[in-house]
Amino acid sequence: MKKIMALVLAALMMLGCFSFAAAETVPEGYPAIIEGLDFGGATVYIYDWWSNDDENHSARTAEPDEETQLLYDYRDWLEATYNVKIVETALSDWAGNPSELANMVMNKDNSKLCLVAVAADFAGTPLANNLYMPWTIDLSAEKWNKADLDFMTKDGKVYGVHAGKTEPRSCMFFNKRVLKEAGIEPDSIYDAQANGTWTWDMMIEIMDKVQRDLDNDGVYDIYGMVGSGDELAIGLMFSNNAAFFDYDENGKLAIACNSQPALDALQMRKTMAENYMAPQPADSNWDWFKDYWKQGTVAFYPGQTWQGFNDGAEMADMEDEWGAVMFPKGPNAETYVAMACDNIYGIPNVYDEETSKKIQLIYDLYTNDTPGVDNETGWIGNKYNYTDERAVDETYAMMREAEHSVANKTYLLGSTNDVLGSALLWGPISSMSPAEAVESATPVWTDMLAVFNGDMTKEEYDAKKAAEAEAAAAAEEEAAETPAE
Repeated sequence: MKKIMALVLAALMMLGCFSFAAAETVPEGYPAIIEGLDFGGATVYIYDWWSNDDENHSARTAEPDEETQLLYDYRDWLEATYNVKIVETALSDWAGNPSELANMVMNKDNSKLCLVAVAADFAGTPLANNLYMPWTIDLSAEKWNKADLDFMTKDGKVYGVHAGKTEPRSCMFFNKRVLKEAGIEPDSIYDAQANGTWTWDMMIEIMDKVQRDLDNDGVYDIYGMVGSGDELAIGLMFSNNAAFFDYDENGKLAIACNSQPALDALQMRKTMAENYMAPQPADSNWDWFKDYWKQGTVAFYPGQTWQGFNDGAEMADMEDEWGAVMFPKGPNAETYVAMACDNIYGIPNVYDEETSKKIQLIYDLYTNDTPGVDNETGWIGNKYNYTDERAVDETYAMMREAEHSVANKTYLLGSTNDVLGSALLWGPISSMSPAEAVESATPVWTDMLAVFNGDMTKEEYDAKKAAEAEAAAAAEEEAAETPAE
């Protein structure tokens, strides 16, 4: 295949022909040629924040393995067929791409043909401010991630896409030794996940057995869990088929965590945190729990899968064996569900519809599975680095599937910290009932929602917040000057 492709490409170059459009045959397994799609030698940039390709594809591996060579062959065929260069390269950094996209649209800069990727955390601004153009090609193919299409749909139109299954994220780690010492077989948790009986109640029962005061000094030596209360709240929310925000019957993004399933999830977060979470040591950093988990004195750790396979993360130097399952099912859930948090690709709103469609079509072709390559295991990458096989083969594999992932529409308003932090998860949820905590956060969220839904401008929002801050500062100053009676 590679030799034939090389000869064909060489012959075409000698003839000065840069398109396969007139070719009678298409290589086996390749997509049918789209007649009339010709970029006239232009470059299409796929901007992310980590790649370093260029028009000469200098970032390619010098001695690729067979599968990588097949990928190069397919991409070379696309470029020759449609008279185009396709370059994946960084536009800015993780936090800078949204600003670069906004500048591009504000300046109506269409000097380059491109797509711009943003992290899910930043996708709300392009969606609310029409920085992306709507997609008009058929997005019904299985490769287009349905949770991400839902996430990037507004007023019935899709403004951003993600090709491929969901990247596994929120999970529940467990320490195998701690469980065994409490008389619990660790694989029983995997088995329960497999047969659908891994539930909130089961996790509570296990933590009740695990949590012990070994030296009778009145303080637990083994705790049920440790970790971020935010991760715990988010995982429990989606595991009970609930959400913090969602679209209402009028197509407006609205508060959804005032529903009973959502309040139940927040209550379970309180229950677990108050009864089973190891206490934070005095004067410790916010991420103290990462080292605490490695000490091997807790059973569970709510986190994200990358913590289990990235070099330098918590699990890389952990002595105890551990496993990972999805968050247990809440009473309102029929199956295991976790949030999707994938990178979003969109087309800057600077082109005419015809140009936008051309970019969509070439990106569709570019993101196809490589012809002749088995892509079923390509997603695994480094995930076996420190993780046990059942975590990868069962848990992570399950989390990739559409039925087990859901869009986290909190990100349409901003990051978890900005939207849920001080408004709900960093104080109110601990000192109030879930219903009271949600009610106390409602005024903050109402203004955020008004901006996203177009009922308030960002300038009006900023002015209102500035006035509120000024009034609060004045009140504090007055209170300080008022003598105590």
